[in-house]
Amino acid sequence: MSRPSLEVADILRDHGPAWRLANAGHVSLDQLKVMRAIERCRTAALGGHVARCADCAHEHIAYNSCRNRHCPKCQAGAARDWLAAREAELLPVGYFHVVFTLPAPIADIVWQNKRELYDLLLRASAKTTLTIAADPKHLGARIGITSVLHTWGSAMTHHPHVHMIVPGGGLSADGSQWVACRANFFLPVRVLSRLFRRLFLQGLAKLHRAGRLAFFGDHARLADRAAFDAFLEPLRKTDWVVYAKEPFAGPRAVLAYLARYTHRVAIANSRLIRADADSVTFRVKDYRIEGPGRYKTMTLQTHEFIRRFLIHVLPRGQHRIRHYGLLGNGNRAANIARVRELLAAPAPTLNTETADTADQPRVLALPCPCCGGRLVIVETFGPGGAPQHRPTPEAIDSS
Repeated sequence: MSRPSLEVADILRDHGPAWRLANAGHVSLDQLKVMRAIERCRTAALGGHVARCADCAHEHIAYNSCRNRHCPKCQAGAARDWLAAREAELLPVGYFHVVFTLPAPIADIVWQNKRELYDLLLRASAKTTLTIAADPKHLGARIGITSVLHTWGSAMTHHPHVHMIVPGGGLSADGSQWVACRANFFLPVRVLSRLFRRLFLQGLAKLHRAGRLAFFGDHARLADRAAFDAFLEPLRKTDWVVYAKEPFAGPRAVLAYLARYTHRVAIANSRLIRADADSVTFRVKDYRIEGPGRYKTMTLQTHEFIRRFLIHVLPRGQHRIRHYGLLGNGNRAANIARVRELLAAPAPTLNTETADTADQPRVLALPCPCCGGRLVIVETFGPGGAPQHRPTPEAIDSS
């Protein structure tokens, strides 16, 4: 399997120790764990296995993945597993993409209170969409939502926002019929924006009154209730950015989008261009520009690159992907079955094979690099260990 010529892991292995030393006392335990996981990912430190091609007998060694959700290398496999489950839940209707973004002054507060305010962002945006959709003046239906939290912009600056994938319709209040959206229109974004603004600011004020927010540096004065209220006042009158994109071109396009967004991390290895002792250069996208000119390059000092990457480490236990309404985890299967019944849509064909696979050989997901045949695992070895088989160096996979 081919691998990018430069990876985030390479940068962390080369410069991580110096960065940790320079920032001692200012790095969270969660960030340190992410650095260590990425540095060790697909190296002998995590162990691995040797596979032999069933056709040409080529032997191939593959080291284990760290499986950390912030690791650029590990998210492709995680996305595949997650998408397999979502494919069975797709409905034969149009889907819309809705994005909720926080104003920059609020984003600064969120950066200092990630656990509380990432959660508030997800809840407020979901409640907004569910409430407006249920209003008979708009759709008058119970809808389903898949929400994905992103915390970064293209340059890895802190830019918290939520991407939603929403079926174009929902169940009537009594569950007796499917209420469809108009062909190319989901819900009025101005109405969504105003309710989102109100719900988020209400939640923010409630957290402040309960003493659950922390303020540091230039924002330390906001610990005072009067100063905080004065800070929020202008934000009650500005427009908050909510937009709905054109509906997807069929369910397969929804899956393609989800594959790109659900398990994305702050920067993909494919965006890295070069790194040296002092700096890292990578590709960025300027969303203010249309066309080919929006793709540019950016160079950051190496320590600043690492800092920006790590500010997007989520607090432990924080869920980045959430489901609401009809797609809420409690009644999702029953709701999807009811919608399919109303739409006269057949349920997906499930794999019901029950053959005993206990004696079947374990096969790697990737094909043989020589002939494309099956790679059957013939040996495993633990962390820090070494395989008894000795494949040629070019057969070692650390991608």
